[in-house]
Amino acid sequence: QVQLVESGGGLVQPGGSLRLSCAGSGSILSINAMGWYRQAPGKQRELVADITSGSRTNYADSVKGRFTISRDNAKNTVYLQMSSLKPEDTAVYYCNVRGLLRIMVPFNSWGQGTQVTVSS
Repeated sequence: QVQLVESGGGLVQPGGSLRLSCAGSGSILSINAMGWYRQAPGKQRELVADITSGSRTNYADSVKGRFTISRDNAKNTVYLQMSSLKPEDTAVYYCNVRGLLRIMVPFNSWGQGTQVTVSS
């Protein structure tokens, strides 16, 4: 019922920047929280950042001051601007969107994941 399409991952050198995007489509009535998670090889998926419908943001300590999450409600899209990237930021990044469908049923959807590799 809800499709999330991610884009923007890739290979970048340490200190570089990338911008991830996640666009939602489908029978969406409203969106509450939107967020980005990541999972590195051999590790559990962890929260990177999230943003509420009121644009209140929350960041993992490891990315504070380097990453910025934002959203465009008109486009049902969430962004993650990543700067000063480090090799330890290498992971598959997943977007997560929670809200309400037009049939008044809550949803909690995940993107397909996009690889971010930070290496020289």
